[in-house]
Formats: sequence, structure tokens, C-alpha cells
Amino acid sequence: MVATFLTNWAGASRQYLDRWLVGVVLLCGLFLAPVLALVITASGDSDGLWSHLLNTVLGTYVSNTLILMVGVGVLAIGFGVSTAWVVSRYHFPGKTVMEWALLLPAAIPAYIIAYTYTDFFEYAGFVQSGLRSVFGWQTAQDYWFPEIRSLGGAILVMASVLYPYIYMVTRVAFRLTPASLFEIALVHNKSQFWTVGLPLARPAIMAGLALVLMEVVSDFGTVEYFAIPTITLGIFNVWLGMNNIVAAAQISLVGFVFIVSLLGLELYARARQQFSGNGKPPTPVTPIVLHGSKVFICWLICMIPLALGFLIPVLVLLSFVLVNNAGADFAAVSGIISNTLMIAGMASVFVMVVSCFIVLTATYRSGKWVRSLALLSSLGYAFPGTMLAIGVLIFASAFDRVIATITNGHILGILISGLGVLLFAYIVRFQAVGYGAMISGVRRLPPNMMNASRILGHGYSSSIKLVILPLLRSSLLAGGLLVFVDVMKELPMTLLLRPFNFETLATFTYQFAKDEMLEQAALPALMIVIAGLVPVALMNMMLKRSR
Repeated sequence: MVATFLTNWAGASRQYLDRWLVGVVLLCGLFLAPVLALVITASGDSDGLWSHLLNTVLGTYVSNTLILMVGVGVLAIGFGVSTAWVVSRYHFPGKTVMEWALLLPAAIPAYIIAYTYTDFFEYAGFVQSGLRSVFGWQTAQDYWFPEIRSLGGAILVMASVLYPYIYMVTRVAFRLTPASLFEIALVHNKSQFWTVGLPLARPAIMAGLALVLMEVVSDFGTVEYFAIPTITLGIFNVWLGMNNIVAAAQISLVGFVFIVSLLGLELYARARQQFSGNGKPPTPVTPIVLHGSKVFICWLICMIPLALGFLIPVLVLLSFVLVNNAGADFAAVSGIISNTLMIAGMASVFVMVVSCFIVLTATYRSGKWVRSLALLSSLGYAFPGTMLAIGVLIFASAFDRVIATITNGHILGILISGLGVLLFAYIVRFQAVGYGAMISGVRRLPPNMMNASRILGHGYSSSIKLVILPLLRSSLLAGGLLVFVDVMKELPMTLLLRPFNFETLATFTYQFAKDEMLEQAALPALMIVIAGLVPVALMNMMLKRSR
């Protein structure tokens, strides 16, 4: 009887404890563990440092972060909405080039533009030297020129590279607006932009704005180079400068409030993206053909953000590379290139394997709560790198201590001693990119594809291998490329968690630029920009499909 009971219990356990689901739950818990570790650490004692920060610099951190968010948000909306409206609503010479060229600033990290703009606009730079030569000025007292290393400069730099988030989604929204609505505005002699285009595109604009502001909160390289005390820079300074990880975790919770608010804004905007119709496909908008001075105005609207966000910084970097011995520079950074390709390749493979496993299991073998858990575990991308690095380091230290205890000290430093902790941090942060690529691919498949395969006699594993994965090949490739490029550009987490004597293109560029040696940083910075063109090409393909 006992044997029969144990046999039945084992069978029931195998039935209800699906190993695929258990694996997904364990992975999701692993990805959420750094955030939980951060919260637990923040509840500890900071030896009075938190109260000192609260009375001195915390207000400055918060106010500067808010000013940056407002300034970058306003300017990015101006750049993104105006350019999206021009290329969507009007036809003029060069429009086809402008449609994809306006995405190019997304290829450049904000910190690289900060480095190039400092050289371009400083006292000894190209602009001020040219002004002194033209007008005969001798010293800085003879004229006034805005300081690039300021809040205003940081706003200009960040908005110039982040506006494509808003441009992309707003352009799609304008294209999908039925022509009949614009015709109604014309009949009533109303502005097509203010009464039709902008109101209908507002949810898309707000979703893009939320992404822009998350990038502003997460930025480290720009604010550190410009010496602007923000929440992200405060975390870095308190952790490494004051050697107090508890106080750094407590500042991180302040940043967590910003992130949660922005995530709520993004979800609210997406929830409002609902339209009603009569069931017929909407008539596409016919662009208005422009001539004369109006063509110049359209070109001016498009060229200002394009020049600020791409042309000027790339030309500055190219000038440094061409003036210096590019061959010698390449030989000097060959080891750095190998490190970058290795760590980015490993991270992209791990992220896509994990994302594929989670998405397919959550879609085909689970219920609503597992799918919600899978979505929740992909929120690491929303957290600033400095904040996430603290949680990852705390969790990795605890994990290594547990393993050492279990093995009586025979296995030490699985994560902390090498690249393990950095790879884990990349997976936690960029798993959202892989998850997004895979979930979008799965949603394009026929809903009964798996059931049809099972009816034909294939098991779950063989159905995934023979039917589902071949159809998701493009999603796997696109997600892997995006992760690869994101890891190449990642700066704060790599700075904080890399092993000794391990450099990537991002950290190598940062080290030289911080020491005001931009000539040596130009080649690796340009290589990061070239790699960043990959997601730009993918975004342009997606926008073409929206037609």
C-alpha cells in the first residue's frame, strides 16, 4: 500500500511540477533577486550617512535629475514630433533620406556626444576659435558663450540622441491616422496638426517620452563628465567615494521611485492606444507636395536635430582618427576590441537562450501568473546601471557565500572572482531586450501552431525544435544583435563590476575622455557608433513595415 501511494504521489508530482515551469520560475526569481537584495540592503544602517546626505546633497541630486528630465523631455518632444510630422505629412526633395537619417542619432551613446561637444564648443574648440578669428576677439572677457559643461549642455546633448524614441513612435502614429480625419479638419478650417495629428498621437508620444526619461535617469557618462550631481552620479560617488553601499542602496530607492513612476506613465500611455473604426482599412494619408521656401523650412527642421545628434559628433571623431595614426591606434586597442566582442557575444547568446526558454514556456505551458512573472523579471532594463550593479553585487556575494558554505570552502568566488558577475548583470539588465524580441515574434505566429504540431504526434520539445524555433529565427537574430550592441555601449555597470585589467570599448573611451585625451578615445568611440548603426537599421525596417 505504501509503495502504491508513493508511486501515485510521484506521478502526481511529475504532473503538477512541470520541470519547464519550475525552470522559468527559478530563472525569474534569479533575475528579481538583485532588486530584492537592493531593497534589503537599503533597510540597513548607513552609520548616519543617509541623514547627512538628506540634509546636504540629496535635494541637489533630486532637483538636478528633475530639471534634466523636464528639459530633455521638452526638447526631445520638440525634435521628435516636429520631424515626425514633416516626414509623414509632406513630400519634398530628400524626404526619403531624411526618414531614415533622423534615426541615426540613436546609434550614438550620450556620453560620446558629451565628449565630442566639449572639444567642439570649449574655449579652444572649433566654434569659439572661429568666432574669435572672425570678430577679432582676444580673450573670453570680450564675448559671452554658453558653457557646454552645464545643465543646459547636458539637456542639449541628451535630447539630441534620445529624440529618435519619440520620432519613431510618433511617425508611426501619424502614418496610421486615417486621411478622413485630416479632411474633416480641413472642411472646418481647423489645424490638421493641433486638432487631429497631435491629439491622436499623444499616447504614442507619452510612451516614447517615458523611454526617453528612463534613459535620462539612467545616464551616468554624461552627468559624470559634465560634473552634474544627479541621483545616478550620487549612487556612484557614495558607493565608491565613501565606501558605503547601504547609503548607496538607499539613494537607489529614491531613483526607484522615478523609474516606477515612468513605467506607470508608459503603461498608461500604451493602455490608451485604442482606436475605433468601421472595420474597413483606413485610407492612408497622401503627403502634401511642397515647393520653394517651404522645402527649405522642412530641411531646416530635420537638419537641426540630425546635425546636433549625429553629424557634428561623427565629424569630430573622424577628424581625430584621420589626423592621428589610425593604424597605430587600432593596434593599441586590438585587445580591447577582443574583450568587447567576447563579452558582448557571450551576453547576447545567454540572454537570447534564457529569453527563448522563458517566453516559449510562459506562452505554451503556463498560465497567466507565470506570464506575469516572466514580464516582471524583464524590468531590469528600466533600472539605471549603477542601481542594478549594487543589487547584482550584493546578490552575487551572498550567492558565493552560500556555495562556499555548502562545499565547505572547496568552491569559492563563482561570480565575484571573474567575469561571472558582469555577465550576470548584463543578463539581468538586457533580458528585457531579448524578451521583447521573442514575445513579438511569438505573437506573430498562428495561435494554434503548437496544438497542430502536438496533434500530429510531436511532443512539446520536438514541436519547439522542429516547428516554433525555425519560425522565430529572425526574432532570435534581431534580439541577439540588439543585446550585442547594448552591451558594447554599456558604461556604468561595466565600470563597477569588471575584473581588474579588463577593458571594453566603452570603459576605454571613458578613461581617456575623462583625462581629456579625446584623440586617443576617438577610434573606440567611433567603433561604438558604427556598431550602434545596427539597431538603427532594424528600426528603419520596422518603420517601413508600418506603411
